[in-house]
Amino acid sequence: MKTIRVVAAVIRDGGRIFAVQRGSGDYKDGWEFPGGKIEPGETPQQALIREIREELELEITVGDLITTVEYDYPAFHLSMQCFWCRMAERMPVLKEHEAARWLSAEELDLPAWLPADRTVIGQIKSLLSTEE
Repeated sequence: MKTIRVVAAVIRDGGRIFAVQRGSGDYKDGWEFPGGKIEPGETPQQALIREIREELELEITVGDLITTVEYDYPAFHLSMQCFWCRMAERMPVLKEHEAARWLSAEELDLPAWLPADRTVIGQIKSLLSTEE
């Protein structure tokens, strides 16, 4: 099975987390953390900065690695490194997504997350609650 290596930005603003809804592809309408594929020669952090700039016209600061998700979709294996991130002071521009929203820790279970992204929700909620 083919492995796809990606990075995901868990963008924080205080206790809120930024989520986006896919606008196309096999998993259209599913909610996810923004990010994308790591290109040859890039570090995960470089890939994340590039992807967020391309998808949302945002500048971000990449923080600590939260976790690496290993998930088997029907057609491929996904290896997704998830990092805490902060965005610069401006609004994202949705270039590839249908919608975006800020979610409080209590709202994190509400969106129809893509399966790999869903596996990170509990860990994010736990990390947010230890900081309060």
